[in-house]
Amino acid sequence: MNKPNVYIRFLKLVEVLNSKSKIRSLDSIEKHLLNRIMLDDHAGQSILVGDLLKLHLIGSQATLHGRLKNLLSIGYIQLVSQDDGRKKRVIPTKQAHQIFGALSGCMSKAVQGQ
Repeated sequence: MNKPNVYIRFLKLVEVLNSKSKIRSLDSIEKHLLNRIMLDDHAGQSILVGDLLKLHLIGSQATLHGRLKNLLSIGYIQLVSQDDGRKKRVIPTKQAHQIFGALSGCMSKAVQGQ
């Protein structure tokens, strides 16, 4: 059998990380939303709830809204009202940044073969 590739090592490390977490694991839609929020935040772009609700390839507006509420209740995002009270900006929390830091650590270990 061939030596596991980097991505397989990464998945195994993430599995260990998730098993140690006291927070429930995210479903695929929540992960997709959080990834999008983090990518936009990293690029210095603000993202609104309405922008995320337009991602109909991953779910209906009701589904996406429910998943955003889950991310909010878990503590991965916060919503900040704009001047126009109808628009809310989505911002990742310190906890979300910590999770992505831990995932980055898993990627580094996987690449190094640890």
